Amino acid sequence: MGSVNTTDQNVQTEESDHSLSKVPFNERKMGWLSITNITFGIATAIFYFQIGSVMALQFGAINAMISALYAIIVAGVMGSVIAYLSARSGMNVNLMSRGGGFGYIGASLTSLIYASNFIMYCALEGMILVYAVHEFFPVIPVWILIVFFGLLVIPLNWFGIKQLDKLQKWSLPIFFIFLITAIVVSFFTPSQYDGAFWTYMPEGVQIGGTALLLCIGMQHGIIGLTALIASDYARFLKPGHIKGGSIAIGFIPQIFCYGVMGGLGIWFGVRLSEPNPGVYIVHLLGIGGALFTILTQVRINVTNIYSSSLSLSNFFENVVKFTPGRRFWVVVAGLTAMFLMLAVIVDHLDTALTFQGVFLMSWAAILVTDFVAVKWLMKIGPNYYEECQEYLFKWNPVGVGALLISSLLGTIAALGYMGGFLQSTAAFFAAALAAVLTIIIAYVTKGKYYLKSEVHDIDERDIIVKSK
Repeated sequence: MGSVNTTDQNVQTEESDHSLSKVPFNERKMGWLSITNITFGIATAIFYFQIGSVMALQFGAINAMISALYAIIVAGVMGSVIAYLSARSGMNVNLMSRGGGFGYIGASLTSLIYASNFIMYCALEGMILVYAVHEFFPVIPVWILIVFFGLLVIPLNWFGIKQLDKLQKWSLPIFFIFLITAIVVSFFTPSQYDGAFWTYMPEGVQIGGTALLLCIGMQHGIIGLTALIASDYARFLKPGHIKGGSIAIGFIPQIFCYGVMGGLGIWFGVRLSEPNPGVYIVHLLGIGGALFTILTQVRINVTNIYSSSLSLSNFFENVVKFTPGRRFWVVVAGLTAMFLMLAVIVDHLDTALTFQGVFLMSWAAILVTDFVAVKWLMKIGPNYYEECQEYLFKWNPVGVGALLISSLLGTIAALGYMGGFLQSTAAFFAAALAAVLTIIIAYVTKGKYYLKSEVHDIDERDIIVKSK
């Protein structure tokens, strides 16, 4: 349907990555287990240890555990819907956004912010790895470790999703061996806290209230990402695996991210009285801890770079018609993350991630609301996702308007200008507002900005909801 991406599509078809087009039906051959396995690269990141440890030590173990349950439910529901839409359409969230309420150029702007988010996460995860290795080999300068591990993710991304599947599949058993070993060793390591770990509560902190809200606020910085990222892989799902597979892809990684890894972070943090996993894993396992950290952080960073390369391809193809191919953007994303680490910009990432949490939660809420409320219940707009420029308006006020308003007000809330409660729940507030605005703007505009011209050759398999 359209010829704007022909050259690049041919290149991408050879790589089976389709960064600028939907995945053809005959190439959707991956089972839900393989897709879930790839997303486990995200779920096994030591970053989740760190979140659990920090929350437990600062706000109490029970509050950290309640916030983990909240994160599993919210990210799981959003992730399942997005994985379903991705599998049905063969598109990731960047492409779905074009016909899902944002328009051609509007979706490109979300792609750029999405890519920057992954690059910053790559830098953050990379620094956990660097400090862990430096803890064991202090003779090696930090900058050398940054350059080495920063460059390592580039060749590991060279051959796209098939290479990622093999890397994650063969490294997962090794990950579990290290993880179980760390748990066993911690049992024989004297605890710094006398009681059961779940009873730990800092002085002056209570269950619920401000402490719980602050924990939930920390979770919001990553919930939107884990819900959205599944779309980069679910688009390759076999048609027969869509229903049950979407739920599996949506929930299983979240359970492992926040429940298993986050829960173990609470356990390790309280027992060892240390919030930094790059320190306590090395202390528990010695050189094995350094190897374990290398394994987990390489697993997460290859997925970070993969997703950022897709988003950068999408943005530059749409806005400036620059289409050098996904591999070029793998190099750009990898080098940018490495320079961020060298410039020590990661010291300020916590603040940046708070505001990106507002943006990502809003974006995910708009995509889910556009499908469930606008397309399915209200029957407004097309009942399929169109990605070709010739059929789309540059801007659709439904998604763009909802995103700009909700992100602006969410950011103001995150800065504390709307009170302590909304400051701690800024991302959730922004997501709820984005959902409401999506419905209102779609109703007011009657869906006339979804398509510039009607598409007449839609395959029946591309129909997402029943016709009007």
